[in-house]
Amino acid sequence: MAESDAPFDRWHKKYPKTGDVPCKCGTKKNPLHPSADHGRGLQWQARYTDPNGKPRRPTFGTWVEARDHLDEMRSALRSNSWVDPEPGKKTVAFYADELIARREKKKKNDNTTKNYKSHLRCHIKPFAGSRISQTLTRRDTMAFVDFLLDRPGLDEASSVVQVYKTWRILMNYMVDADVPLPANICARIELPDIDPRVSVPLSPGQVADLARAMREIEPRLVILVWIGACAGLREGEAFGLTRHAVNWDQDQLYVKEQRQEGRSAKLKTKASYATLPVDHFLIVRLKEHIETFPQVAPVTAEWDRQRRAKGYVPPPDEGLIVANRYGRPLKREAFRVSWKAAVEMAGLPDDTRFHDLKHFYTSRLGSSGDFDPKTVQALSRHAEFSETWDTYAHPPLAVQGVKVSTFGSLFAAA
Repeated sequence: MAESDAPFDRWHKKYPKTGDVPCKCGTKKNPLHPSADHGRGLQWQARYTDPNGKPRRPTFGTWVEARDHLDEMRSALRSNSWVDPEPGKKTVAFYADELIARREKKKKNDNTTKNYKSHLRCHIKPFAGSRISQTLTRRDTMAFVDFLLDRPGLDEASSVVQVYKTWRILMNYMVDADVPLPANICARIELPDIDPRVSVPLSPGQVADLARAMREIEPRLVILVWIGACAGLREGEAFGLTRHAVNWDQDQLYVKEQRQEGRSAKLKTKASYATLPVDHFLIVRLKEHIETFPQVAPVTAEWDRQRRAKGYVPPPDEGLIVANRYGRPLKREAFRVSWKAAVEMAGLPDDTRFHDLKHFYTSRLGSSGDFDPKTVQALSRHAEFSETWDTYAHPPLAVQGVKVSTFGSLFAAA
């Protein structure tokens, strides 16, 4: 506690100087001399030093309130139960902005941070952004879910649940920042039921149809179908695959980065990093793709003259296996247009996703009879590796000494 066991009077001088004129607050027997703060703000100040050595100066309207606060703080300090009261006085919007700023400073996953930003800006701040953080209760969380259910643009239950998860993450962040919130603020909250999405089971013939359809829609993107089906790479990983990440002689891919919004980004998990053995069928497809499609799609001499006259400069060669026709990294939105068109042309269900190719990859490895379940799990990069990543020139080999030849025979006829 240290500083004082009695409230401090802000309005009056403790040690008046000679010549100071008393104010009307005192009496003849006990004159009071006004300080520079006389009449400004609350009169009584409870002064103490917290466990971190920081001076505290909360103010109160009456001497009794200040004294009671000092007594409470004295008891809390002696029992090591003192809680900083200031964090709880900041708004929810303050902690929402701080959460995003810290994620960006730590270079967390860009897509996840982008989703958090959207949820906070569009839904959480309009609901509770101006609220003082320590006033939130479990009832507010329940009201927030009802708010989302009536929110335009959140027609699907899955969208409501995703925004709620961001709310829960924010509440946990605030608790970690010492905001005095109820322990059950996100406990037993009833959420709308979500019908789990079932992946579309693809046959080899359907994958081949999809590749043929993509050849009609956008030929330079056909290779993505084979990368997904024969290596199990996720969409961003396929966008980020470079020529230097292919061991052409050993039939291996070094999976070590992905592309998000055209920029290089970390992979989803540590288990995603691997030196991945692949079927020689895929290596052949990759070589054909590189030979067929230069980084920048060729144009007529006249068009080339016109765009150079406008200051066009070819983009730097980043070594990507797949780029758009202008030589720049693929972006998800542009690829999805071609993907949906190819899915429709191939006669596949409308909800067929690129990730379904990864499910195809895993299921075919498992049903081939060539690999035990743990090997399939490792090839799919679903398991955590125990080796330290920094000890390898390339990410560690997913499965030592394994050769994959599962997919060439599947698509030989195609």
